[in-house]
Amino acid sequence: MAALRRLLFTNVRNVQSVSPMSLSIRAYHEKVIDHYENPRNVGTLDKKSKTVGTGLVGAPACGDVMRLQIEVGDDGKIVDAKFKTFGCGSAIASSSLATEWIKGKSVGEAATIKNTHIAKELSLPPVKLHCSMLAEDAIKAAIKDYAVKQESLE
Repeated sequence: MAALRRLLFTNVRNVQSVSPMSLSIRAYHEKVIDHYENPRNVGTLDKKSKTVGTGLVGAPACGDVMRLQIEVGDDGKIVDAKFKTFGCGSAIASSSLATEWIKGKSVGEAATIKNTHIAKELSLPPVKLHCSMLAEDAIKAAIKDYAVKQESLE
């Protein structure tokens, strides 16, 4: 958090008196900062495993790229989830939150998670909604990859 504060206020440190109303700095919500500084479930799973689904999505407009993986147990519940994201703090926070939420859920339950749920939880501003959309798309892509692998087993 201190690093982010330094980054945000670097340009105003030499100003003698700055009132809060005179600053027009947009800051991340504390939940975004928490997930950015302490991301949950960063890593990779074995993409060759038949129990692992991998979703890779990107937003060409901003350059964010998100890979989200799920590992599904014999009971159809997601036993593990990992992500790697190249992007802004909101994209990383959206991925981190998504992996937390889908662990322990059935594949069907995980598919019901919407970007609006993620955006609301992280208090994302409208300009950052695409980050939560990427997370939703990554979940769906991982589920689809898992389903295709399961069909090939039959």
